[in-house]
Amino acid sequence: MNAGNDRSVVVIVEDDEAIGRLLERALTGNGYLAFWSRSGRSGLAVARREQAEVVLLDLGLPDVDGVDLARRLRSDLPALLLVMLTARGDEIDIVSGLDAGADDYLVKPFSLTVLLARLRAHLRRRPAERVDGPVAIAGLTVDTAARRCTVAGEELVLRPKEYELLETLVLNAGAAMSREDLMAKVWDENWFGSTKTLDVTIASLRRRLESAAKHAGLSLNQLPAVSTLRGHGYRLDPPLPDASPL
Repeated sequence: MNAGNDRSVVVIVEDDEAIGRLLERALTGNGYLAFWSRSGRSGLAVARREQAEVVLLDLGLPDVDGVDLARRLRSDLPALLLVMLTARGDEIDIVSGLDAGADDYLVKPFSLTVLLARLRAHLRRRPAERVDGPVAIAGLTVDTAARRCTVAGEELVLRPKEYELLETLVLNAGAAMSREDLMAKVWDENWFGSTKTLDVTIASLRRRLESAAKHAGLSLNQLPAVSTLRGHGYRLDPPLPDASPL
């Protein structure tokens, strides 16, 4: 997506007036349609009303917990690009935010140039190359045309990056995927952030697959497994041949 032509809607949720105004001016000057909210509640309302494509979310808000708000935004707007702005540089805080649904983060003080570059990288990323028809591996089916996943016929609801990661693994099932390849395909080849984002998304994807298997009355060995390749990356392994049929 070209922000300059398509006027991507960005909602800034930031209680610091200097930062909020700076971001609003910078984004507007770079072709985005920017809305600035000083509180979490008003930011949520604006994001819903404007069907925001991007939310820049300060985690240190006075009226609501930023991590809780991230979960609500992700629930209400599943396709949203959610970027945390935080003064909390500790890894535990960053991981908590990513696990709540954020796609990216910046620790204050941050560079406007880096922020704009990250937004461009996210918004211009193209989906993985499609195949004709759904791809089925045991109890899991991924329909790349519809961006839809099912487990034993039941829909598996995923966040955008979880879906794109699963799709990439499914289309390369059985092949070792390096961390760098996965980051380039799912987050963009010019990604500026930590690859910790990949690990958090993998962990979340595994939990969702496990939950879906239980809900469908399957054992985990009836679904493909996301295997960790220490020092390299990940691989999607089909079930073992002796797994019980569906």
